[in-house]
Amino acid sequence: MLFPLRPPNKYIPPLGAGKMNARQRVLAQWRGVDLSPLEAARAVRVRRIGDVVSKVAAELRLDTRRAEAEVVKVWNSLLDPNIVAHAQPVGLRKGTLFVNVDSNVWLAEIVRYRRKEILDRLQHCFGKNLVQRISFRVG
Repeated sequence: MLFPLRPPNKYIPPLGAGKMNARQRVLAQWRGVDLSPLEAARAVRVRRIGDVVSKVAAELRLDTRRAEAEVVKVWNSLLDPNIVAHAQPVGLRKGTLFVNVDSNVWLAEIVRYRRKEILDRLQHCFGKNLVQRISFRVG
């Protein structure tokens, strides 16, 4: 045996409320109330890590943030390189994808001739609920 798990003469107290000792019984009788159930209720409860992580992820809306990051990644591979060179997505909020375009000329080109094609491709890739509209602006 390489290392013992604990020294043989070290006392390790039991977990939880346990049995009441004489002092606790006298105090409970003197107070007229037994506080051990209340103390047990206040004790920190152990929870599964999966429950905690899923709750935190839901509060931080990590699934929507991941989808937003995925839109930016796919933008470069999904669209024509000429459009990608002049227009980049900057955010996704409430179903609207915001895209910055580098000049008025490209803004007019994209809005007039390519908006529907871009929207159709993004909706085909991510679904109609994630990207509902596209807002282009010079920036």
